[in-house]
Amino acid sequence: MITIQAEANVPTEHGTFRMIAFAENAEDWMPHMAIVAENTDFTQPINVRFHSECITGEVFHSQKCECGQQLDAAMKYMHENGGIVVYLRQEGRNIGIINKLRAYSLQEKGLDTVQANLELGLPADDRNFGVAIDILNNLGVKKINLLTNNPEKVRFVQESNIELNSRVPLQIPANDNSRGYLQTKKDFFGHLLDGNDI
Repeated sequence: MITIQAEANVPTEHGTFRMIAFAENAEDWMPHMAIVAENTDFTQPINVRFHSECITGEVFHSQKCECGQQLDAAMKYMHENGGIVVYLRQEGRNIGIINKLRAYSLQEKGLDTVQANLELGLPADDRNFGVAIDILNNLGVKKINLLTNNPEKVRFVQESNIELNSRVPLQIPANDNSRGYLQTKKDFFGHLLDGNDI
């Protein structure tokens, strides 16, 4: 059972957030995080983003995906409106950075993101958003507005004890490198994306 291991206020370019590390024990160097905006009102439906780690997009600003831009947009939104980014350590749809780079190599040969994962004998998407529900329960969250384009995240909330008040789209326009990736998200995973931005 994950519990709070540490927390502190952290000033960022998007504002100051309460960053809370969740893990089964204090020796876990890769904890999940709840990033809580200062003005979050826990008596109202809370804006929430489930965001999976993407070192290539967030740290190195890869143009192959929109993950870094989505994280920035979510933190800006939470600073302005209150809310929580639940940051999940599920790199590469939970296949890890080594397999993610292997999949990138296959994409250079013409495979899309799903085909590359399957070629490696891996699931198309191995993430589990149940841990995000556990974190929200730990924080006492009852009702949320979910920032997502992913129907699977919506399903996880609808099947939990957390009430889904609304879904808030969080779409980043495609660039030349990410267009195919976003099209696969829409076609294979059913992401709720506006075709005009792909």
